[in-house]
Amino acid sequence: MQFGVVDFIVLAVYLLGVAYFGLRASGKQSSAKDYFLGGTGLPWWAVLFSVVATETSTLTFISIPAVAYGGDLTFLQITIGYLLGRIFVALFFLPRFFEGEMFTAYTFMKRRFGDSMRIVASSTFMITRLLADGVRLFATAIPLAIILSMTGSFNQWSDLQLYLAAILLISSITLVYTYFGGIKAVVWMDVIQLGVYLGGALIAVFVLLQHIDGGWNGMLDVVRPEHKTRIIDWGFDLPFKEYIRQPYTFFVAVIGGAVFSLASHGTDHLIIQRLLATGNLKAGQKALIGSGIVAMMQFALFLIIGLLLYTFYQGMSAKQLGLSTTDEIFAQFIVQELPTGISGLIVAALFAAAMSSLSSSLNSLSSTTTYDLIIPYWNKNKIHNELKISRASTLIWGAVLTISAVSFAWLQLSEGERPAIVELGLGIASYTYGGLLGVFLLGLFSQRPITKDALIGFFSGLILLLFIVNGPVQALLPGNGLIIAWPLYTLLGSATVVVVGLLSSRISGS
Repeated sequence: MQFGVVDFIVLAVYLLGVAYFGLRASGKQSSAKDYFLGGTGLPWWAVLFSVVATETSTLTFISIPAVAYGGDLTFLQITIGYLLGRIFVALFFLPRFFEGEMFTAYTFMKRRFGDSMRIVASSTFMITRLLADGVRLFATAIPLAIILSMTGSFNQWSDLQLYLAAILLISSITLVYTYFGGIKAVVWMDVIQLGVYLGGALIAVFVLLQHIDGGWNGMLDVVRPEHKTRIIDWGFDLPFKEYIRQPYTFFVAVIGGAVFSLASHGTDHLIIQRLLATGNLKAGQKALIGSGIVAMMQFALFLIIGLLLYTFYQGMSAKQLGLSTTDEIFAQFIVQELPTGISGLIVAALFAAAMSSLSSSLNSLSSTTTYDLIIPYWNKNKIHNELKISRASTLIWGAVLTISAVSFAWLQLSEGERPAIVELGLGIASYTYGGLLGVFLLGLFSQRPITKDALIGFFSGLILLLFIVNGPVQALLPGNGLIIAWPLYTLLGSATVVVVGLLSSRISGS
């Protein structure tokens, strides 16, 4: 089988439908507050599903099955930490965010440390989102690139040209309803699209089970002897230096996942914006903690798909299957093995995952740009229409994110060993989240540090990670450096900010 006319029709109808219903769901906006917070009062359950749709997106759909295909189920240990981190945020961070009117998460930083710290934090958020969501948008292009390469009209195109076409298509459609609809359109479309892509995943599970001799038990007979059903990896037999280099040993995964969740759901405006849109603390707490439980179940579903794919393809490598990376295996199954019409539906589901994440990023980036970098520093009399400025920011960020995705496509398609896309995306976010989380912790739990101390701590955390993370800076250093697993980036970065910030405050006597 291959992606046929019916599949293309299903995909086209879905994409057009998303743009239409996204605009209908937006309602009327008369101010920037309506555009970014939906006027507040969005149902907590809708925000819950929006948070899940935003944080997992295409990386879950494409790359999490690849993690299980090439390994086992130990990625689930990280989700335990994710839930613990959200509970902490709900109890200690959210009450501060709901104290007074706060349009962005970084308003707290302004109140505690002043404008300079808020500018640094907002800029770091923008850089993180630019890089991490560039990876997510690139991941969306994988199945469409495979589809186009199987079509006669496009089989002469290079891989990069195919990815470029896919990225432009998905970003253009998402930009339409995000530009006009604001956060209300984003949240309600997230709810719909979460249902679509989880439904698509369940259909894929059903079809895979039909293709495997013995169904579920047949799959277990294949993966159990190879220990691919392992969930917990204590790793106590490893030396400490090796233990902290492995991302899926138990304490690295759980502690790293918890600290990462503190940062991603307690300091990242992408998530905080949604929680504030519920309008009250209790609703925000229910949405946040509930999202952790749903996310755990979702990760489990996609890891199981990875085991089913491993059984179906008899454990063949990506190279043996004629693919560039393991991340392409699920996409190949979708376009080659599923019945006509179902392939189109599941590719539409994958696009749903991508659009939910991209629309969220566009809206939150525009919100941060408007409220943290433009309005505070422009002459108020010259800002006649905040809503117009907000939409212009959305348009600009749409173009910038598209360029970022194309850049990652070029890097990922180049020669050399490539990490799983989900690990690349989470690693990027982990790197900068540490500084943001550290500053929040300084501000929340100590009254001693002042702006100077917070800035010194923040940049110390970022600089330290340059020498710890296995990357270009470490390659220039003599000897063998200390390399740590990506779940620990945020922990080490935030701890450095707190320790240095507190030491600075004591030395300077502030």
